[in-house]
Amino acid sequence: MKAVLLSLLSITDHHFQKLSQYYEVLIVDSAEQALALPQDTLNKVEAVYSSATTQMPLELLDVLPNLKVISSNGVGFDPYDENYIRSRQIRLGYTPEVLNDCVADLAFALLLDCARQVSASDRYVRAGRWLSDGPYQLTTQVTGKRLGILGLGRIGMEIAERAKGFKMEILYHNRNPRSDVPYRYINSVLELAKQCDFLMVATPGGPENAKLINQEVLEALGAEGFLINIARGVVVDEDALVLALQNKLIAGAALDVFVNEPHVPEALFELDNVTVVPHIASATVETRGAMRDLSITNLLHFAQHGEVKVSVPWADYSIS
Repeated sequence: MKAVLLSLLSITDHHFQKLSQYYEVLIVDSAEQALALPQDTLNKVEAVYSSATTQMPLELLDVLPNLKVISSNGVGFDPYDENYIRSRQIRLGYTPEVLNDCVADLAFALLLDCARQVSASDRYVRAGRWLSDGPYQLTTQVTGKRLGILGLGRIGMEIAERAKGFKMEILYHNRNPRSDVPYRYINSVLELAKQCDFLMVATPGGPENAKLINQEVLEALGAEGFLINIARGVVVDEDALVLALQNKLIAGAALDVFVNEPHVPEALFELDNVTVVPHIASATVETRGAMRDLSITNLLHFAQHGEVKVSVPWADYSIS
């Protein structure tokens, strides 16, 4: 008898056929719908297919006594409780690397947008203000400025590569300095904000990084500084950011992520010094296809070898 794969995501016909060689595939719309399934069915579930933006409540995991593997479509793993997953030795696969370029592309697009006010000036033209009010105000040059990267990991490195094309000075802050990069290490988030013109947030989310960007950091960034967040919404204190933008304590911001998606603080909609986009950093046909392929490969690899192909680091029990 095949193990049951419980999927909280839709699956293409092509991938469904591949998975069906090893699993009885059961697709639901939400964790709540899964919890409504008969316990006899839940007892047979050995694999779960989900995503980095889909909630994975412990209430659901608790009723899956035979769960062995989760494949998560995405690079973040915020929905997954590390202590719980490790205590049950559940394998957890994810999809890093394949989205690095795509996310870095959008990160730099947002940086350019808020500095040169592309979105705001577009609205200016559409509202007829070029005719009524004359030329648009002057904006900020990007070339030659200082970029501070909070989180110089895979994506942060790709952002740095793009910044080099704009002759930017690159600074960064990680928990520890890297010996393999030529960029200048700054030993605190606060000091990084003081020393850069653009503060790029590319660090993982999670409770340990909640509100790293707070009022003090925003004040340090200053009236000529810009904040760009392509990481996770929780890393930024949204209330402090709204106040900083309203009072022009910083020059501007560009945000791809928010604390309570898809809800965005309505106060941001009234401001022209912020660009907001709906968590689209990896949202290209090419990248989402590659992510989907790798997430399915993780499930197939587990069925064949007992391990996922690409594991979340803290759930790789082969090296512990």
